[in-house]
Amino acid sequence: MSQIQPNLAGLKQDFDRDGYIAIRPLFDAARMAEINREFDRYIAECVPKMADTEVFYEAKGDKGSLKQMQNMQHYDAYFRDLLETDTIRQLAETMLGEPARAVNLEYFNKPAGIGKPTPPHQDGYYFHFNPPAAVTGWLALEPVDAENGCIHYVRGSHLAPGYRPHGRSEILGFSQGITDFGTEDDKANTVAFPGEAGTLLMHHSKTVHWAGANTSPTRARRALGFVYFGQSAKVDEAAKAAYQARLQADLRAADKI
Repeated sequence: MSQIQPNLAGLKQDFDRDGYIAIRPLFDAARMAEINREFDRYIAECVPKMADTEVFYEAKGDKGSLKQMQNMQHYDAYFRDLLETDTIRQLAETMLGEPARAVNLEYFNKPAGIGKPTPPHQDGYYFHFNPPAAVTGWLALEPVDAENGCIHYVRGSHLAPGYRPHGRSEILGFSQGITDFGTEDDKANTVAFPGEAGTLLMHHSKTVHWAGANTSPTRARRALGFVYFGQSAKVDEAAKAAYQARLQADLRAADKI
């Protein structure tokens, strides 16, 4: 098994300018087969142990509609190592320009035919920290394209001061979305990122991104997300806890969890 040896200096230049990078692919077919086998094992062994606030389904009660998971590293050594010690962390630290701590290994899926769109948003808006020194890596577990909901980035959007205005979203797993999205600048700078299994995207916490619905009748859109905070990022723990409490209360009231 092997992986592409990326040009780190070139990627850092791209990241600073655009707010994202793409490596197509980072991992070869053999490595992706291993990750997918381990993922199937994780579903069987670990999901039954996870809290209901860490596992989300597109249709509550339908195990075949698994949509999102949080904190996979807390339940399994293989995925903890993938987050904490593998190449993706090295990429994160290079893009941030400082040491980073591994925060969260997530799973994102858009089930075939029913996967909803991901609203335009900035990850840092959810993180309750300052400065916004964080990145999210996104690893495709299978081919991704416009039909099953590939990611779109707004080039250079991380350079604007502050965050765009966000408001409550009805999309499970993405509680806030940008309320003024769709400007001429957004349209002119939006770039789509289809790719094969093993494609690795990584973006700054202020980079605006979104994804369409999965309109494929047969294909899912499964991916892993890797969140890293730079050592300079200081989290407002009280604000974060209050936000999470409100969100979980809203989800329970809506019978989503």
